[in-house]
Amino acid sequence: MPRLGGVDPYLDILGKRIRARRSELGMSQEGLAHEAGLDRSYVGRIERGEHNLTFVALVKLCRAMKCDVAALTTDLPPGRPT
Repeated sequence: MPRLGGVDPYLDILGKRIRARRSELGMSQEGLAHEAGLDRSYVGRIERGEHNLTFVALVKLCRAMKCDVAALTTDLPPGRPT
C-alpha cells in the first residue's frame, strides 16, 4: 500500500536500485521473487517504492541477485531527499 502523501524517497531510491540490479541480471520480477522466496507482487511493490520491506526481505533479494546489501544502500542522500 502506498504511503499517505506519496512514496517515501528512500524506498523509491532502493526500489529503483533493486529494479536496476534485477535488469542487469536479466531477471524478471517473477524470477527474482522465486529465487528470493517472495511473492512477485511484493517484489513489484518494493521496486515501485510502495512497500517498506524488512531487512530480512532485503537480504533475501540481495542473495538472489548475488549482491551485498551495501551495494543497494550505499550513498543514500543525507536527510530527507526530495
